[in-house]
Amino acid sequence: MQNAQIPILGFAAASGTGKTTLLTQLIPLLKQQGLRVGLIKHSHHSFEIDKKGKDSYRLREAGATPVMLVSSHRRAIITEFETPIEPKLDEQLKAFEQSELDLILVEGFKAEVFPKIELHRPVLNKPLLYSNDANIIAFACDVDLDLPEYLFKLELNNPPMIADFILNHFLGSEQG
Repeated sequence: MQNAQIPILGFAAASGTGKTTLLTQLIPLLKQQGLRVGLIKHSHHSFEIDKKGKDSYRLREAGATPVMLVSSHRRAIITEFETPIEPKLDEQLKAFEQSELDLILVEGFKAEVFPKIELHRPVLNKPLLYSNDANIIAFACDVDLDLPEYLFKLELNNPPMIADFILNHFLGSEQG
């Protein structure tokens, strides 16, 4: 990723596997260790972050792009894409402020080339991804599977184990 100024780590899995649930548990664990963590989430749907009838929505609908909403608590920038096209992670990194972060976690973008942890629940009966993606460096599952030796085996329902992998193996190798 040309536009990655810091380490990025993805979480790739079929819908319903629990990517968001795991990330909401991992992020506080990583922050407790002093990491400043950003997140990019890919959505396959059109979405609205402002509400119909609000000034920001009306101004965006009138044609302003980008629109920045800012308060003493947070900032959001809404940019309309002139032509709808599937986003590329490297392009999104250009717009993502990285200077005060230590790590960017990514949910989705599973077909792109960057390090990822595959999450898998056999009960969902979805295909495994690692055999077709050399960028998968670890595999987190809720059952014990026979995996290739090059993959770190993690327990999907053990966020502290996954946080430890990120801190000591992923980031350790990035900085070493």
